Amino acid sequence: MDSVKQWTHAELCAIAVKWLKRPNSNNGHGCHVAVSEVRSGWTGEIPDAIGFRQSGYAPSDGSVVVEVKVSRSDFLADRKKPHRIEGGLGNWRYFMCPEGMIQPDELPEGWGLLWINKRGHVKPKAGFASALANSRSYQSHQDAMAAFRQESDLLGEQFILVKLYSRIGDAEELNQKMREAWAERQQLAKRCDQLREEVRSLRRDLRIARHRPANELDELTESLGNINANRASARKSPVRSWAGGES
Repeated sequence: MDSVKQWTHAELCAIAVKWLKRPNSNNGHGCHVAVSEVRSGWTGEIPDAIGFRQSGYAPSDGSVVVEVKVSRSDFLADRKKPHRIEGGLGNWRYFMCPEGMIQPDELPEGWGLLWINKRGHVKPKAGFASALANSRSYQSHQDAMAAFRQESDLLGEQFILVKLYSRIGDAEELNQKMREAWAERQQLAKRCDQLREEVRSLRRDLRIARHRPANELDELTESLGNINANRASARKSPVRSWAGGES
């Protein structure tokens, strides 16, 4: 254990938040929102890190909790917490600790385990993330996802999400700005399509012009030159109207 880096609680919480947002392809849960150390009520559970995923695919949608442990004594004391006995936050739950500090056979039922090596890399050792890391089988991933899923404290999670949302500011003002931004994006996309069509048309005309006979190009050049000369002459000699000739 002497060679194991001594991580602080805050450092592991930061790693946990980043890990929660990792996609399944990188052995994570792909959470859309992830935060550290937020209350789930005035006297409720305060998870070290929690993430929420809502993709429209029910089996993988839900909440994920990561409890960070930097000492054995902290881990052993954790099982005595009321929300551990009665159930708590998270449809999927993990302990995160320095590499080797907690072993998979010491975990509460249904929990996963994430080791952090001295370089800060996350190594899944148990739970759904471990199935992702150790198998390429889609069916085994689905089985592990269902096997480790737990009932969560929905009211506590709702409390977290509402409080987080309230910190953004006026929700309706933000909603209107997002709608305006989306409408502007649609207009810009339409204009880009028009410009692309114009560029294609100009390139097509250029290809046709390059394949014209030389005499036609000369005639075209001469015609354009005459037009430009006439325009220049008209600018220099404005036309006058005479009522009865010179007096």
